[in-house]
Amino acid sequence: MTDPYALAGVLEQLARVHVLVVGDVMLDRFVSGTVERISPEAPIPVLRIQSEYPMVGGAANVARNVSALGANAAIVGITGTEPAADEFGSLLAAIARLTSLVVKEPLRTTTVKTRYYGDQRQLLRADREVVVPLNAAASERLCQAITGGAAKSNAIIVSDYAKGVVDAATFAAAVAAARKARIPLLVDPKGADLARYRGASVLTPNAGELAAATGMPVRDDPTAEAAARRAMELSGVPAVVATRGAAGITVVEQGKAPVHLRARAREVRDVSGAGDTVVAMLAAALAGGATLAAAAELANAAAAVVVGKVGTAVASPDEVRMALYSRELLAADDKIVDLATALERVQRWRRNGETVAFTNGCFDLVHPGHVSLLAQARATAHRLVVGLNSDASVRRLKGEERPIQSEAARAVVLASLATVDLVVLFGEDTPLRLIESLRPDVLVKGADYTVDTVVGADHVHSWGGRVHLAQLVEGASSTKIVQRIGKLGGGRKSP
Repeated sequence: MTDPYALAGVLEQLARVHVLVVGDVMLDRFVSGTVERISPEAPIPVLRIQSEYPMVGGAANVARNVSALGANAAIVGITGTEPAADEFGSLLAAIARLTSLVVKEPLRTTTVKTRYYGDQRQLLRADREVVVPLNAAASERLCQAITGGAAKSNAIIVSDYAKGVVDAATFAAAVAAARKARIPLLVDPKGADLARYRGASVLTPNAGELAAATGMPVRDDPTAEAAARRAMELSGVPAVVATRGAAGITVVEQGKAPVHLRARAREVRDVSGAGDTVVAMLAAALAGGATLAAAAELANAAAAVVVGKVGTAVASPDEVRMALYSRELLAADDKIVDLATALERVQRWRRNGETVAFTNGCFDLVHPGHVSLLAQARATAHRLVVGLNSDASVRRLKGEERPIQSEAARAVVLASLATVDLVVLFGEDTPLRLIESLRPDVLVKGADYTVDTVVGADHVHSWGGRVHLAQLVEGASSTKIVQRIGKLGGGRKSP
């Protein structure tokens, strides 16, 4: 995981970022009220309307999300010329840092989706739209808008809702513009023909879209990765970021190990528009200089914000920043696991070609010596698992007045360190059972031991692993700290 403070630094760059969004724009209407009876005319609820409000939708909502994140957005799309188009245009004009490059076409109908809610439950959605191919004049105007907009942008998003805007000509214009400007092109795809998106940098399907396009199941991390790699083969696109709802986000790039990010939302109220938030954050972060994996972490945090709101919501930079910092504590919780979960994680790491180091201790009062030991241990392998003595185990080893901190507190402190990947509690006097179960590639202890006296050394050697003795920091000792605290306390005068 990327340091949340480094990720927050990316947010600071977004004010200088410009993202061009191309796709099917629409007007969303939300009609809400109460249902108190069933109609005598048919077995349907009667909605007593209390409120009605419009919002920009489709690709325009992606652009709205880009703007809300603090970046600058421009939107290319097409509407008709009826009153709904004027209403849509007025809503766009009211959004800060958003430039409209929308084309009005007399022969088109503005797509309008009206959702009816009764007592906070959706009763009906009514769509007004005409899906027809673009005529030559409209296509030419859209391609010109794409070319002009891309020249001022740091990333392009193509948001395809299969309403006719993203055809071969407009997509080719987007690919050509992205290549000329040397900027990333992200596509939120629609339909089973992924080959039509060849030339993009990243595809961002949801789990259902990914499964439908590849004909493969998307049930868990391995199947999501397999389907993403198949999507890359079908499309020729070098990276896929798949949104998987409550399962989180999977990032697969050519030549790199997959990244699976767990969903971070504590409370889910409405998932409407969460995909728009994800692709907006991905593009803005990439434009701000982030790697795709780091951009996905930011997108995951932004999605956690919007699903906690009702309706097609957006996330502000401050909200994402707070989600990142709270996520750091959640990540620490996620690192503290039982042995069964640790075995599952270690097996997954090994499937990805990663090596595992193991060390153990009481870690009662974490000091520079502990930090140095953990850093040296982490340097010996891709991952570090720490075995932590339980409270009962510490008392047996160090006396009834120890530990100073509870096992829960000690585990949280260790899990908060970037060098530590997992913390596993054990109640025995030695970590031999953990070592035998986890079979680490490297067993690490301090240089005050010899290889012959390290518990589990013979086991590690038996499966081809090695023992590493870490250099000690002179004078660093929890026992000495406790003794010093005792002396200071003993020297105080009574109040």
